[in-house]
Amino acid sequence: MTLEAKKWARVLEEKGHRCFWFAGKLDTPEASSYLCDKAFFDHPEILELQSRLFDRKERGRETSDQIHALREEMKDALYEFCAKFDLDLLIPQNILAIPMHVPLGLAMTEFLAETRTPAIAHHHDFVWERERFVHSCVPDYLRMAFPPRFGGRFRSVVINSMGQADLARRAGLPSTVVPNVFDFENPPPAPDGYADDFRAQLGISKDETLVLQPTRVVPRKGIEHAIELVRELQKRGRKICLLVSHEAGDEGLDYHDLLKARADEAGIRCHFAGDRIGEIRGEDAGGNKVYTLWDAYPHADFVTYPSLYEGFGNAFLETLYFSKPMLVNRYSVYTRDIQPLGFEVVEMDGVVTKNIADQVEAVLDDPEGEATMVRHNYELAGRYFSHQVLHRTLGQLVGELFGEDS
Repeated sequence: MTLEAKKWARVLEEKGHRCFWFAGKLDTPEASSYLCDKAFFDHPEILELQSRLFDRKERGRETSDQIHALREEMKDALYEFCAKFDLDLLIPQNILAIPMHVPLGLAMTEFLAETRTPAIAHHHDFVWERERFVHSCVPDYLRMAFPPRFGGRFRSVVINSMGQADLARRAGLPSTVVPNVFDFENPPPAPDGYADDFRAQLGISKDETLVLQPTRVVPRKGIEHAIELVRELQKRGRKICLLVSHEAGDEGLDYHDLLKARADEAGIRCHFAGDRIGEIRGEDAGGNKVYTLWDAYPHADFVTYPSLYEGFGNAFLETLYFSKPMLVNRYSVYTRDIQPLGFEVVEMDGVVTKNIADQVEAVLDDPEGEATMVRHNYELAGRYFSHQVLHRTLGQLVGELFGEDS
């Protein structure tokens, strides 16, 4: 989400607008930022409250009082934020869609109702898409703010056509589809030498086929399929290593432990590199070199993206951007919004078959064919998922709200 928010800000600034940031954790310039500690969904008080809201069906008065106290605190901060920077438009990023922070969603809803500030709500994930939010003691608040039912100078943006259909059916709200985008107008920067030792540092030899799984370790990413693919390719005599780029997500370590056990049983090299691949370059506590995901892509020979479900697929676009061949599971949004565009990838339907492994092996053994494939994909992505697409759509949305060409 943060990545997409920054892309939106970049495009808006290129169009002559000024952008300011409100959050509980920020890496943006202090002069354009408003830090509200309790707006962070990982703040201890918020974590404790959220755990109570979604593990029971009844709530006591003390819980309601705590929610309202935090809502007022958040709303006061929003009033101060908007007054400090004299804002004309708000762009709530996902906080009116998925209830990771119920008091903040309520505060934003009430603020917009009270001030009638124009807003473009950018919805990435909805409450009904996550099983952990099915049972709660706050259904009244969820109906009120996730999402709110506003008309007037309020626009909803979703990242796929399924979200658009669900929002209309469940909440009676119209929306605009704005897919995730990437800067396909400008190719990736040339390597600067920092990551020349990436393989050596992570113990991956030059003659190994490096398969990159560029996602968090959560069950919906389907990483067991990547393990099965590597197992099948290794059976055929290929020296190969699977590299999982991120650490476990916010859903516990059980899945991570299961994957490690499966990799061991399959007898493959599977490297969980979340401790060596971070948001920024640097060193870990032990003095080991830390890389970014963008440092890893150039060293990959193939990318696996066997997700069971995705809101859109940022890693899919990133793989196209770095001109790498990939395996994609035909998750619903891919099938509906991406596959019809004509990208050339190896596709699977929930199972890694012998035929799937044959296709991957054919790509790996045909450098010229691979080069043609990834060039086609890059050009196609530039047509449908570039910053220029976002320029046009945001310009239309802002123009609708303010009655001008923005």
